[in-house]
Amino acid sequence: MRKKVLLKFLSLATIGLLSVSIASAQMDDPVRWSATTKKVEANKFEVIINAQIDEGWHLYSTKLPEGGPLPTTFTFDNPQGYRLIGELKEITKSKTEHDEVFNLDLAYFEDEAKFSQLIEVTANEANININVEFQACYADKCIYLEKSMSTVAKADAKVSKDEQEVTTDNSELVETDKLSPDKIKEKKASEEVPAEESPKEEESMWWFFLVSFAAGLAGLLTPCVFPMIPMTVSFFMGKQQNRANAILNAFVFGVSIVAIYTSLGLLVSLFNLGSDFANTLTSHWITNTIFFLLFIAFAASFFGLFEIVLPGNLANKTDSKADRGGLIGSFFLALTTVIVSLSCVGPIVGALLVEAASGLGAKPIIGMFGFSLAFSIPFTLFAIFPSWLNSLPRSGGWMNSVKVFLGFIVLAFSLKFILTIDQGYQLDLVSREGYIAIWMSIFTLLGLYLLGKIKFKFDSDLQHVGVFRLFLAIASFAFVFYLLPGLFGAPLKTISGLLPPESSQSFNMASNANVNVVVNADDRNSLCDEPKYADFLHLPHGLQGYFDYEQALNCAREKKKPLFIDFVGHTCANCKVMESQVWSDPRVLERLRRDYIIVALYVDDRTELPESEWITSERDGKVKKTIGKINADFQATRFNVNGQPYYVLLDNDEKPLIEPKGYDLDVEAFIEFLDKGVEEFNKRMN
Repeated sequence: MRKKVLLKFLSLATIGLLSVSIASAQMDDPVRWSATTKKVEANKFEVIINAQIDEGWHLYSTKLPEGGPLPTTFTFDNPQGYRLIGELKEITKSKTEHDEVFNLDLAYFEDEAKFSQLIEVTANEANININVEFQACYADKCIYLEKSMSTVAKADAKVSKDEQEVTTDNSELVETDKLSPDKIKEKKASEEVPAEESPKEEESMWWFFLVSFAAGLAGLLTPCVFPMIPMTVSFFMGKQQNRANAILNAFVFGVSIVAIYTSLGLLVSLFNLGSDFANTLTSHWITNTIFFLLFIAFAASFFGLFEIVLPGNLANKTDSKADRGGLIGSFFLALTTVIVSLSCVGPIVGALLVEAASGLGAKPIIGMFGFSLAFSIPFTLFAIFPSWLNSLPRSGGWMNSVKVFLGFIVLAFSLKFILTIDQGYQLDLVSREGYIAIWMSIFTLLGLYLLGKIKFKFDSDLQHVGVFRLFLAIASFAFVFYLLPGLFGAPLKTISGLLPPESSQSFNMASNANVNVVVNADDRNSLCDEPKYADFLHLPHGLQGYFDYEQALNCAREKKKPLFIDFVGHTCANCKVMESQVWSDPRVLERLRRDYIIVALYVDDRTELPESEWITSERDGKVKKTIGKINADFQATRFNVNGQPYYVLLDNDEKPLIEPKGYDLDVEAFIEFLDKGVEEFNKRMN
C-alpha cells in the first residue's frame, strides 16, 4: 500500500514539474530571431536570419506539404533601396520525421536554424525589415507567433575577395572551400551574434550556486533552525513503524524542503518579464526602500529589540497536518520547518533572490536550489543516522551570538539598497568615504562584540573567548583596517562592486598623481563634438567618450576608428568591479584612449527623453521613453543579451569585429580582446 502511495506521490510530482516547465517555457518566446547582412559583391548582400530555439521546442521548415502544420514564412516588408534575388534558402539542415497526427513527413529544426536571402542594393543604404510567421511546438503543444526584425545593408562597404564565402551565379548561394578552417572560424566569430550563455556566465552560475549553498549552511546555525534538527529527527524515529519507513519519510521530508524553497526561485523565473522587470526590481526606489526597511527590521530583531513572529495560525495548521504521519505528514512537517525558519533565514533568502533577479533566467532557481539543498541535508542525514545527534553541540548562548553576528552582517548589507537608490536616481547623497565610514563602524562594533566587550539583551556571560571567535574578531578588525585607506581615495579593488564609485569621493589624496584620473588635451581631442548627457553621465578614470549610440557611431566613422560599446548600469556591481580591476590597468586605458571611440550605454538610467526621441520596441511592442529603457532594448534586440557589463566592438558598418565580451577580470584577456578588435578593424579598412 505504501509503495502505491509513494509511486502516486512521485508521479504527481513529476507531472507537476513537467507542467511547470512547459508553463515556464511559454512565458518567454521559445524562438529568438536576429538578422545580419554580409556583402558578397559590389552591391549584393546575403541577409542571414538566425533563430535560436529553446531546448525541447522545434520550428517547422519553410517547405512543408499541403495539409500539414504552418510552415515558417518570411516576408520582406515594403522593400525600398533593394530587391530580392532568387528564393530564401535554408542554411541549417532540417530533420524529417513522420507525424502521426497529419500522417505526413514533416521537416523541422531544433536548437538553431539559419536562413539566407540574396539581395541587390539599389541605393547607398537599405533598411531591411523582415516579418516572420511561424509555429513553435513543444511535445504535443504548439503556439503560433509572429515576429519582426531588421538589419541594414550599405553598398559602399569594402570586402576583399578572399573574404567572400558565397558566390551568386544563377542566384544560387554556394559555399566555397577557399577559406581555411581557422579563417572560417574567425569570420563566424566576427559576424555572428553570440548566444546568451557564455562559459564565463556558466562559471558565474556555479559560483552563485556555491554561495547559495554556503548561505544554506549558515542558515542552519540560527536559533530558529538549529534546535529543530533533533526535534525533527525524533519525529521520524518515534512515529514510524520501522527504520526503513523512517528513512523513507526523512528522504521525502528533505526533498520537500528543496521543492518548497526552489519553488520561490521558480516563481521569480516564471514571472520574468524581461530585462525591464529585472531593472525595475533591482533599481526602483520603492523595492529598494522596502528591502532596506526589512533588513533594518531583521537586524534590530537579531540584536534583541523585538521578536519577529510569523502568523501562528499558519504554522499551527501545517503542524497539525504533519502529526498525521506518512508521506503527506513528512511534506507538511517540511512546510512547517520552512515557515518557522523564515523568521531567521528571511534576510538570507531575500538577499539571494534580489541578487538572482539581476540575472533572471535560471538563476533564481539555482540560488534557491543551492540554499535549500544545504539546508535540508543535515535534517535528512541525522534522520537516517540518528546516532550522529550525540556529536551535535547543545543549544545555548552561542546560538544567540550567531544571531547577533548575522545582525551585524544584515545591517551592513542593508546599506546596499540605499546605495542603489542613490546611484540609480543620481541623487549624489551618499559619498564614498561616508559609506566606508559606516562600514568601518559596523565591523569595529562586530569585532568588539566577538571579544565580549559589547553585550546584547539575550547574550549569556562570556567566560572566555574561543579560538574560532577570536579568529572572527581578527578578521573583522583586519577588514576595518583594509577599509581605512579608502577614506583617502584608495580604490579598494576587491570590494569595489559593493561601494559607491570613486567619482563620489570628495577627498582623494592621490587625485593629482593618479594616472587613472588624468584628462589631457589628447583625450578631449579624440571626440568630434560635445557628448550628449555628459552633464550627468561620466566614464571612469578620466576617459572621454559618448553616451548616445548614434552620436558615437558618427564620430567613429569620422575618425575612422572602431566603436567600443560599454553596456553598463548605475547599479551594476560587476561593472564597477571591471572598471576598478581591469579598466584601471594603464595598458587597457592606453588602448581605450588611443584606438577606440567609447560609448557607455546605461541600461538603467531613468532620464526621460523628449517625445520625438521615444521609440517603439520591435521586441515587445512597448514605447521606450527613457535613456535606460532605449539602451536596454537596443542591447536585447541587437545582441540578444540583457546582462551587464557587456562589451561590443563594432566597425564603421556596425558589424561586430570579434565576439563580444562580458564580465571577466583577466586583464590580459581584455587587452587581447581590444588588440584583436583593432587588428580586425584594420583588415576591413584596407
